[in-house]
Amino acid sequence: MAKRFYKDVQASAAEDGFAILLDGRPLRTPVRRVLILPTRALADLVAEEWAAQAKEIVPDSMPLTRLATTVLDLMPTRRTDAEAEILGYGETDLLCYRAAHPQDLAARQAEAWQKWLDWAHLHLDSRLVTTTGIAAIQQDEGALCGLKRAVKALDDWRLTALHAATSLMGSIILGLALQRGALTPAEGFEAAVLDELYEMERWGEEADLLQRHARLRRDLEAVSAFLAALG
Repeated sequence: MAKRFYKDVQASAAEDGFAILLDGRPLRTPVRRVLILPTRALADLVAEEWAAQAKEIVPDSMPLTRLATTVLDLMPTRRTDAEAEILGYGETDLLCYRAAHPQDLAARQAEAWQKWLDWAHLHLDSRLVTTTGIAAIQQDEGALCGLKRAVKALDDWRLTALHAATSLMGSIILGLALQRGALTPAEGFEAAVLDELYEMERWGEEADLLQRHARLRRDLEAVSAFLAALG
C-alpha cells in the first residue's frame, strides 16, 4: 500500500463537473485521467474517502472512488461488455432458482424473492419464470427484452453502479430495483444471502462467512450512496 502523500483534500468545481484536489493537485485515475465527478454530492463523498485515509492509502476502503474510476477508465471501451455481463443474469438470476425442500426454506425464498419478480413484471415489463433445482431454464425473449431496455437506457455512471450491484447480489432484478430506489441495501443483502442465513440458523455461524457478509453489506451501501449522489 502507498503512503499517504497529501495533507489537504478538497472537492472543487471544474470544467464538466467536480474534481478532487489533493494539496491543490487534481486526483487522477489509474490510467491518468483527471477524476471528474458529475455532481457535487458525489465529489464530496469521494473527497471524504481520501480525507479518511491514515498513514497508508487503502484502496479497499474507497469503494466510491473505485466505482468512479471504473466509469472513466473502463466504460468508454467496455460498456458493451458490461451490458452483456449484466444481461447474462437474466438467464441465471438468483430469484428464479428455488429450493424444492426443506419446505421452510422454499417458503422463505418465495416470500422474500417473488415480490421482486412481481416488481420487475410491473415496472420493467419483464416476467421471469422460476424453477426448482439448478438446471438452467430458458426465459421468454420478451422478458429479457424488458431487461435489455432498462439496462441500455442508463448512462455510464448508473450502468457501472448497476453492474456492481448485480454482481454483488447475483440478480439483475435486485440490481435494477436498487438502481431505481425500490430496494434498500439492507433488503438486497437479506435477499442475496437468504440461503446462507438459513444455513447459519441451522448449523451456526462461520467467521469467514460473517466477514464476507460484512463486506457485502458495505459494498451495497456504497453502491446505494453512489447512486443517491448522482441524483
